[in-house]
Amino acid sequence: MVACAVRGPSPANRSAPETARGGGSEGAVEAPFEGLMLRAVNLVKSFRGPHAEHVRVLTGADLAVGTGEYVLITGASGSGKSTLLNLLGLLEDPDTGEVWIADRRLTHASRREQSRARGRLIGYVFQSFLLIASLTALDNVCLAARYLGGDRAAARRRALGLLEQFGVAHRKDHYPPQLSGGEQQRVAYCRALLNDPPLVLADEPTGNLDEEQAGVIRDALRRRARSGGAVVVVSHRREALADADRVLTLTEGVLK
Repeated sequence: MVACAVRGPSPANRSAPETARGGGSEGAVEAPFEGLMLRAVNLVKSFRGPHAEHVRVLTGADLAVGTGEYVLITGASGSGKSTLLNLLGLLEDPDTGEVWIADRRLTHASRREQSRARGRLIGYVFQSFLLIASLTALDNVCLAARYLGGDRAAARRRALGLLEQFGVAHRKDHYPPQLSGGEQQRVAYCRALLNDPPLVLADEPTGNLDEEQAGVIRDALRRRARSGGAVVVVSHRREALADADRVLTLTEGVLK
């Protein structure tokens, strides 16, 4: 068993900084983006195609998300939405460009600094859940606490409370293969929220849920934004349009 160790005003359109202010450890730098939870500047990302050619997915994406804001990103299948979210979540590095979270530039920080930032600042809901099959639902949620350490018993209590809130506490001792797709999605959402992150990034967070359970997740995302966090969601679902303060479309590698 593994021990267990947020609608707001839209930010003004701001350009990338010419210089950073102050300093920080291991590459993290204070950003001159007052009032912004997340800032992405000119993100470019390419992948190698089947014939060894470079396929450019993002061609200069810019994004500013203010504290208290809920932003929805849409786009055609294959437009690069998940790639963009991975860059924002520090799971991949851009070819060029920068990501700033909570006034810190983290794109060029060390892997250790990025890992700490993911644990403290980001809750990530993966479209494919990424639960570990050999761990119970409860232990999968508790994994998030490893980033922070601290009181393991308290983290376990938080995990149980989240599983109860999202209707899967009765499945806490079951393994992911024993859970339905909707149950796995809710467990993954609990894991994303365990450390109470100020920024939540979610890739199709209600795609496997019925209307009632999808409503529970959408309400939770709205509350998280309104309580002083920030939420960025990638979704094709029409219901998500009503939740967002802004809707952006990823087209030809840029956000419009």
